[in-house]
Amino acid sequence: MKSLRIILEIFCKTSALALLAVLCALLTAGYLAFKPTNATAERTACSFNGNRAFEHLRSLVKLGPRVPGTPAAARAQDYILNHLRVNGVDVKEQPFEARTPLGTKKMKNIIGVLPGLSSDVIIVGAHYDTKLFNGFEFVGANDGASGTAVLLELSQCLQPKQTGTTLWLVFFDGEEAFVKWSPADSLYGSNHYVDRLQASGEIKNVKAMILLDMVGDSHLSIETELYSTRWLRNIVWNTAERMGYQKQFTTAPAWIQNDHLPFLKRKIPALNIIDFHYGPASRTNEFWHSPEDTLDKVNPESLQIIGDVVVASLPQITVRMGKYP
Repeated sequence: MKSLRIILEIFCKTSALALLAVLCALLTAGYLAFKPTNATAERTACSFNGNRAFEHLRSLVKLGPRVPGTPAAARAQDYILNHLRVNGVDVKEQPFEARTPLGTKKMKNIIGVLPGLSSDVIIVGAHYDTKLFNGFEFVGANDGASGTAVLLELSQCLQPKQTGTTLWLVFFDGEEAFVKWSPADSLYGSNHYVDRLQASGEIKNVKAMILLDMVGDSHLSIETELYSTRWLRNIVWNTAERMGYQKQFTTAPAWIQNDHLPFLKRKIPALNIIDFHYGPASRTNEFWHSPEDTLDKVNPESLQIIGDVVVASLPQITVRMGKYP
């Protein structure tokens, strides 16, 4: 009996090892897919830190209004550049001049490059500028600083070659209108950026674009933005639901013009992640473009949710594009 028990134990151990080897081989080949069920399990690419992102937001707000061409805008550019370089991120600066209703303005897009295993590119973008107001000081805690803060934290927690696709973190200048929103007076940075992509031929490598704007609201409620590419939106919304964030990623429809439009016009799949009901619990959007868009209206918890969902969605977007990490 003792000999039989020993034989059975050896068989079980060797069978378990053999099974483990088979499972490893299947995972390596991409035949098995792991489907996480909560936020902790979903954080496979990096551990996003909402508190750290909030400190970036705080620092940007302290700079004051970041209207293109102003000293505060230049300080914001320096802040972004310094943080990217400290994290070892390859940086590209894209200065340009834009014709506006108030004359020619100097602007600058900033690109952080996280190389992956493929030349295919996913862009995650946000604008860092604030709208010009003469009657009050508009610091844009949510509208401008929140998306920028998430990108800065992504530059720290995401490391090169962790996804099959190269990531470009793009900080747009000049999203806001100087006088009145129109095709000629808005989206200066993203329009210029996409034009340069087209001229250089790099546009062929860009397979998807995710835009983050107004994502720090303490009462976070992301609309289903209808200009956005459906398959890309479905991946992100399904990821949010699996992570328990379905209350924050709503099905409320909205058509919102933003920095994703120049990409859509060039047939690049693009998604606008935005909370356009920025205000008290009544959800009236009364804090948008007002003196109330201040630090006390945003929080690190909302930044954490956005960061978690974006990080967890990137590998799935890569798979959808036919590239395994």
